[in-house]
Amino acid sequence: MKYFASTVDRLSRRDFLKIAGGLGSSAVGMALLEACGMSPTSTEANVLETRTIRIGYYSVICLAPLIMAKDLLKGEGFTDVQFVDPNTKFDFGMQFSGPSLVTNAGHGTTMLAGVDTGCWEVFGNDKVTKITDLKGKSIVVSSLGQIEHIYFSLVLAYVGVDPNKDVNFVIQPDFAEAAKQFADGKVDAIFAWPPFSQEMHAKQIGHTVVDSMVDKPWSQYFCSMLTSFGGFAQKYPMATKRVVRAVLKAADICDREQERTAQAMVDIGITPNYDWALEAIQMIPFNHWHEYDPEDTLRFYALRLRDAGLLEGNLDQIIKEAADWHFLNELTTELKG
Repeated sequence: MKYFASTVDRLSRRDFLKIAGGLGSSAVGMALLEACGMSPTSTEANVLETRTIRIGYYSVICLAPLIMAKDLLKGEGFTDVQFVDPNTKFDFGMQFSGPSLVTNAGHGTTMLAGVDTGCWEVFGNDKVTKITDLKGKSIVVSSLGQIEHIYFSLVLAYVGVDPNKDVNFVIQPDFAEAAKQFADGKVDAIFAWPPFSQEMHAKQIGHTVVDSMVDKPWSQYFCSMLTSFGGFAQKYPMATKRVVRAVLKAADICDREQERTAQAMVDIGITPNYDWALEAIQMIPFNHWHEYDPEDTLRFYALRLRDAGLLEGNLDQIIKEAADWHFLNELTTELKG
């Protein structure tokens, strides 16, 4: 199972120990639990099918709700909340909405709720000011069929450029090397998200052609979905409902407690630059889950994927098999009231 494996190098054991250590319970975390009313009764706690949760996590700022959910998950009755190497087995993660319809097909994954509505950017060189300018140009991606290739295909097809015929995809698995190729003018476009996109801005490497945080239609749909893996949602429905509640409340914390969230990103080593962390937290919309419909997102992306030649079959059936909204629906009154 690949999870953001397309452009981010695999984290070392030391990195994960650092993350795990930085996410320990704290007075601040306990205060957040009280502020959010996260004190389940003993009766509720007793019905949990498992008290262990494994979260697949890479060091990217858009996954902040997973980080901020740790104490909330403990307040929900989970006694063992693990942040694990996403190249191993895990129970929950945040996945890109559109690409997941392709990359997760047949892997026992279930999308449960939309979280944020944008984080990625397409960068172009001085020959590319709009997506249609990419016709006949070279685009660097980590591999075909993975995140950047799928998103580029979606964006290209949306403006009438055939991703299978009109552009040249250059394969470079290492993001640092891909960014260097872009900076050296060997390719014309690259895909990135925080903190990698912020580093490119800081070094004045290229310019933004599409910003999913503000540009329509991408900003009108969920970028990331809270997703369960390995049939977890089907085996442990009560635990799943509690995870959905904790992560969505954590998304509200990211929106409401931006300075605290940014500091948490620095404390656990996602980026040493507090200003970058705060900038990203302020830019990424974490509060639209209150109003956006996650099924609308999957339908939008399914249509775009079909246009790009990446998805075939009955779209209604594909969406039905990819997602389960009943946990979110059960929590609607409590979370949105």
